[in-house]
Amino acid sequence: MPRRLQNALTPLFVKNAKPGRYADGGGLYLLVKDGGAKSWLFRATVAGKVRDIGLGSAAPGAISLAKARELAREKAQEVASGAIPVSDRKKRVQAAKAAQAEQAKAKTFKQLAEAFIDLRETGWRNDKHKAQWRSTLETYAYPVFGNLPVSDVTTDHVLDVLRPIWSAKPETASRVRGRIENIMDAARFQGLRTGDNPARWKGHLDFVLPKPNKMARGHHAALPYAELPSFMADLAGREALAAKALQFAILTATRSGEVLGATWAEIDLDAAIWTIPADRMKAAKEHRVPLSARAVEILQEVQGLNTLDMKSAAVFPGNSGGKLSGMAMAMLLRRMERGDITVHGFRSTFREWAGETTAFAREVVEHALAHQLADKAEAAYQRGSLFPKRVKLMQAWADYCTSPLADCSNVTPIRAEA
Repeated sequence: MPRRLQNALTPLFVKNAKPGRYADGGGLYLLVKDGGAKSWLFRATVAGKVRDIGLGSAAPGAISLAKARELAREKAQEVASGAIPVSDRKKRVQAAKAAQAEQAKAKTFKQLAEAFIDLRETGWRNDKHKAQWRSTLETYAYPVFGNLPVSDVTTDHVLDVLRPIWSAKPETASRVRGRIENIMDAARFQGLRTGDNPARWKGHLDFVLPKPNKMARGHHAALPYAELPSFMADLAGREALAAKALQFAILTATRSGEVLGATWAEIDLDAAIWTIPADRMKAAKEHRVPLSARAVEILQEVQGLNTLDMKSAAVFPGNSGGKLSGMAMAMLLRRMERGDITVHGFRSTFREWAGETTAFAREVVEHALAHQLADKAEAAYQRGSLFPKRVKLMQAWADYCTSPLADCSNVTPIRAEA
């Protein structure tokens, strides 16, 4: 029988070895590549197949010959026990992945939610929307299961969050549920949990909670249109910039964020048109607003605040630069002791006035509010902006807002011109 190799290599040989494969015995081999890179291999027959298992580098300062022989003996024992040996590098990778998986499973709902918001909020145009994501989760979800591993959150946990607010604050509750559902979907995609989404509505929570459309929806408190002329007269007598901004918002039937974010680049005073770019609109579609004579007057009154005549300057600037505070108009209403109404509610006032006292078509009013028509067939036929008709509508609205009537409960309906 041929003599079995045993400790055939020497440290000097390993140091000076040329490209090739050299056996040391016991399944240990030195592999030297053409470029000079050296590594240790253990060769064994496993399940009838010859396998080469990497043991690591044989470069100076790496794995010595003595250490390589020790590793080879360990692999030989694995083979003898029936185990399938793997390389030390692969073992380290597997161990690292296992540790990472365990760490990931321990990630809390709050940690995942914050990471989810950080990732997604760059695509959200509305600053208020960004703030609401965090504030609603901090207020309702985190106190219940924010510190639980996301893999441990159950339907009962979600119901503990939703039940106290489902009827009392239906809009908020619905949004909280949707946000939790999104985060749980992300957790499942990342392999942090398995099974059904505990916040899913259809076929899950709809069995234990009343349907949202059967609950009373919250509305923005609005001023009755009959009270508007006297309210506008009060506003006109105030010097505060917030009063002018609120008048402008009412006259244009726009959202407060659209008014506060307006720049002079969007205003064409000669044409009496305010063009709000798509990236500032809720529907992500450019909106052209006809400016009534009174709306133009307000712009002319505040034009002097733009001392540098910059197109990028805010139409309604803040005290420390930039735009007027988002709370300015709301605080003005409080100072006027009208905490019972909201800035956004004036859009409802406009809509009610137009529907009850004018003959302007509904789609004209909806376009003025930059609403998407609910009827898809109707929307398909109304692809235009109905701008000429909206010019007349907004001037009629301004005339009503600035009328001397204190009580307009018996207003004669305005006939819309063809």
